[in-house]
Amino acid sequence: MITMLVPYLVMNGNATEAITFYQEALLAEVVVMQTFGEMPQNPEMPLPEEAKSLIGHATIKVGQTDLMFSDAFPGTPHQLGNQVTICLCTDDVDTSKQVFAALEQGGQVSVPLIETHFSPGYAVITDKFGVTWQLYTNMHQ
Repeated sequence: MITMLVPYLVMNGNATEAITFYQEALLAEVVVMQTFGEMPQNPEMPLPEEAKSLIGHATIKVGQTDLMFSDAFPGTPHQLGNQVTICLCTDDVDTSKQVFAALEQGGQVSVPLIETHFSPGYAVITDKFGVTWQLYTNMHQ
């Protein structure tokens, strides 16, 4: 079952500054903030030293709504205009697989549906309309 949609802002090395700005401007509360350096490292994709202090994932709460952030992963192209994605959350991998298969039709896969340290089913895909989706399966499943 799809449980929620969350706007996700991908920043170009200035996520900490953006979080502080939105925290003040939108009277938001920081729920979680983790740098790339604090996350488990993938030996196949070594993290440059200068990227360790960048935001790997953060969530702020604006009223009843979550707003998520990260800095672009090192080496990932970033340009103004493509930094907003939609995080589609599900409560089971089967639903994530179904949604992934549907969005993949005519779309472009950036990250295939994989198990990660933060989700049993995570993917990034741009659909045929140019909308980028992050599929996130909750950990408790």
